[in-house]
Amino acid sequence: MRRLLLLILLSIGLLPSAMAGENEQAAQISAYLTQKFGVAREKAEQISAAVTSAASKYSLPPALLLAIISIESRFKEKAKGANGATGLMQVVPGAHRRLLKNVHDLTEPTTNIEVGSAILYGYMRSAGGDLDAALKSYGGSKAYAEKVSLRANAFEQVVARPDDTQADVAGVSACNLRWTSNGPTPVAGSMPFAATADSCAAAIAPARTSLLNGLIPSP
Repeated sequence: MRRLLLLILLSIGLLPSAMAGENEQAAQISAYLTQKFGVAREKAEQISAAVTSAASKYSLPPALLLAIISIESRFKEKAKGANGATGLMQVVPGAHRRLLKNVHDLTEPTTNIEVGSAILYGYMRSAGGDLDAALKSYGGSKAYAEKVSLRANAFEQVVARPDDTQADVAGVSACNLRWTSNGPTPVAGSMPFAATADSCAAAIAPARTSLLNGLIPSP
C-alpha cells in the first residue's frame, strides 16, 4: 500500500513537468506553422495542440502527423479532395462512416486531426503495427508512405523538445515502428524511418506506457 502511494505521489510530481514539456512543444509547432505555412496564430495554436494531443493518445510521432497534414492539405482546414476527402488530414467520409457517426464538422481542425489519427491507428492495428503498411493504406501507395517519411524527417527539429538530445530526436524520427503488446518496437527497414534497433529502442522507451499497450498482439 505504501509503495502504491509513493508511485501515485511520484506520478503527480512528474505530471506538471510533462505537461509543461507538451505545452512548450506545441508552442514550437505553432510558431513554425505561422512562419513556414502562413497559418494564422490562433489557428496554428489550435492545430499544434490537436497534433500533440492525438500524438500522445495514439502513440504517434507528432512529426508524422504534421508530415501527413502538410502533404494532404498544406494546413488548409477547408481543403477538399477526391472522393470527398475533407480537411487537414483529408478524411474521406464515405470510407469511415463509423468513426464519423457523431462528427458534425469534419473541417474543424481538432476533430479532423483526431479522426485522421484514429484512422491511421486503425490501419496500424490491421497491419499488426507496421507503420509503413499503415501509411500505404492511408495514402494508397508505397510512394506516399515514402513521401510522408521524408517529410516527417523535415519536421524533426520542429517537434523536438528543448531537453531532447540530438540523438534522441534522430532516433524517434528514423524508426520504422511496429506496435506490439509491449508498446512500439523498432524494426529494420529501407525507408527513412528505418534505423538500428538499439537507437530506436532507446529513443521510444518513454512511449511504452502508451494507450496502445496490450491492445495489439505481437506479430
